[in-house]
Amino acid sequence: MENKTFLVEGMTCSACSNRVERVVKKLEGIENASVNFATEKLTLTMNNEVIDDEKIKEVVEKAGYKLVEESKVKEKDKSDTEWSKLFRRFIISIIFTIPLLVISMGHMLGMHLPTIIDPEMKPLNFALVQLVLALIVMFIGFKFYKVGIKNIFQLSPNMDSLIAIGTLSAFLYGVFAIVKITEGEVHYVMNLYFESAAVILTLITLGKYLEAVSKGKTSEAIKALMGLAPKVATVERNGRELQVKAENVNVGDIVIVKPGEKLPVDGEIVEGNTSIDESMLTGESIPVEKEIGSSVIGGSLNKTGFIKYKATKVGKDTALAQIVKLVEDAQGSKAPIAKLADVISSYFVPIVIGLAVISSLAWKISGENNVFALTIFISVLVIACPCALGLATPTAIMVGTGKGAENGVLIKGGEALETTYKLNTVVFDKTGTITEGKPMVTDIIVDEISEEEIIILAASAEKGSEHPLGEAIVKGAEEKGLKLKEIEKFNALPGHGIEVKIENKNILLGNKKLMLDKNIIIDKFNAKSDKFAEEGKTPMYIAIDGELKGIIAVADIVKENSKKAIENLKNLGIKVAMITGDNKKTAEAIARQVGIDLVLAEVLPEDKANEVAKLQEQGYKVAMVGDGINDAPALAKADIGIAIGSGTDVAIESADIVLMKSDLTDVATAIKLSKATIKNIKENLGWAFGYNVLGIPVAMGVLHIFGGPLLNPMIAAGAMSLSSVSVLLNALRLRKFKA
Repeated sequence: MENKTFLVEGMTCSACSNRVERVVKKLEGIENASVNFATEKLTLTMNNEVIDDEKIKEVVEKAGYKLVEESKVKEKDKSDTEWSKLFRRFIISIIFTIPLLVISMGHMLGMHLPTIIDPEMKPLNFALVQLVLALIVMFIGFKFYKVGIKNIFQLSPNMDSLIAIGTLSAFLYGVFAIVKITEGEVHYVMNLYFESAAVILTLITLGKYLEAVSKGKTSEAIKALMGLAPKVATVERNGRELQVKAENVNVGDIVIVKPGEKLPVDGEIVEGNTSIDESMLTGESIPVEKEIGSSVIGGSLNKTGFIKYKATKVGKDTALAQIVKLVEDAQGSKAPIAKLADVISSYFVPIVIGLAVISSLAWKISGENNVFALTIFISVLVIACPCALGLATPTAIMVGTGKGAENGVLIKGGEALETTYKLNTVVFDKTGTITEGKPMVTDIIVDEISEEEIIILAASAEKGSEHPLGEAIVKGAEEKGLKLKEIEKFNALPGHGIEVKIENKNILLGNKKLMLDKNIIIDKFNAKSDKFAEEGKTPMYIAIDGELKGIIAVADIVKENSKKAIENLKNLGIKVAMITGDNKKTAEAIARQVGIDLVLAEVLPEDKANEVAKLQEQGYKVAMVGDGINDAPALAKADIGIAIGSGTDVAIESADIVLMKSDLTDVATAIKLSKATIKNIKENLGWAFGYNVLGIPVAMGVLHIFGGPLLNPMIAAGAMSLSSVSVLLNALRLRKFKA
């Protein structure tokens, strides 16, 4: 199976996207097909052995649309082109619509027309001038007719079909009136409907233009991300410095970056040191110090030093390209709530056409004249356009996922975004997620010896050891810049500790069991060591020449923001749990520090997914937050898997959400963003449904039955355009979301 994305050209409303989706899904070899009207993308899961691209393109073209493979589209701002075309169409339309309005309605406002087109003196000229002006506007809006009428014949009417039927009906009635005028029935001069057809087309073109502008704004996050990477790179090949396009950098190339330049690709520093601003990718405002061996990310900014680095990931494999792909995939995906709108839209257009026919015929039968019945017919068709309905969900998802990316929260799809807002339980892995994942020296207790001396002896003793706790002591000494001593004798005592000789001193370094085995009295430090154990720290005893001289406490320390992150989640009413393979005592100590109530300790890596499943069986909607390979099954099992950006590739692949800053407070940000986006979608759908529910009966003349006004088709067209723009503007409010 292969995933592919195509751009769909020629779609004008959600009914179009539904049609493309339907015809493609019917094909053999298509596992899944999803069309996003807002991004104009068709995302496919297909079996290459059963079906090829040409067959899919052929079927879509038969349906009246065109497919372009996304990878083959040149880098250009597609939405800008769309804006400019629509703006041009609107301007030309309005140039001919304004005089048409003046001629057709000016005399009602007391304006005097030249004698040659005066309706009382030259009624035929008055009608013919309007006919010509209306024809020009209709020619400019020819696309509505081409798509709309074709879709009617294919029994798949869309928004363009409504506009085409409505405006053609008005135009043809005008032509009928002209015929009557030529036959001497000059009273028909007051029943021309050319201006309605022109104004409807002009207002809808304006609505489409505003829609295109808004849709363009929703994808600004993607454009900003793509603009981060420089277009040119300086590489060293065969001893020479060359300027090459960034996409032509190969894995293994040595890339040269000067202060103030952006890094073109990912890699590892081989020469020099510097500080790099990675805020555009991680949201972290403080530049990160880098030296030989440090990893660097393409798109980040070199602040201070001159560096050379070896390219490790290029092109589509770079972190930046992966982020762009994740955000694009998320924007192209559909949330379950969007599928509901799609189903309604697919039934909506045929129902509206039926209501337009029924209501106009009912008024005609009740004794109203043709003009009245035609007004009803056109108004119902025009006001009921389902455009707002089709835009309600995808635009909010586009802005929501884009905003998430800006804040360092990558949401991998519409479905993930929608599920996140339902979460009521978050399970954190302990090591590397709540804690730093590497032991550090936290406390030093001494007796008749300085802290510096005891750490020198302990670090010197552990220099040859590979035990993680020993490594923590050695690192602690190195950070203090202490000079270590030579070991004269070394003996490892598995499960207990080590025995060494330094400067003729016999040193024992290890756990309580070692001290008791060697008959070392430890009473004076009992209270302290018990306290360390309660706090989740591991006490390492040090005895010199048979006498206990101190304790060094080592622990995997809690991350700076862990407590705040858990507090934020609790404030949202979410239950927080911690899962770990550690012993219960240590796990509970960490849990107390950060405010977690539910502790799942001594859990084997393979059982983490089972623990998540148990919570789900109790009715909880569970998010799992982890960073390691052993967390991947649990991340996949959870309703929402959240991976720490600094974690393993496997964890990131298995997750639905990636926290780029590796900051746990972003878990609450993701949930808040999800809630804000779903609220926005519901507002949009409420507006779109409500607008149609209220608008259609008014257009059908319900108010007129009780002595109220009729809805003019021109006002209907304006209201329809306004509804789509309102939905888009509401979605854009999400851009004000603050983490």
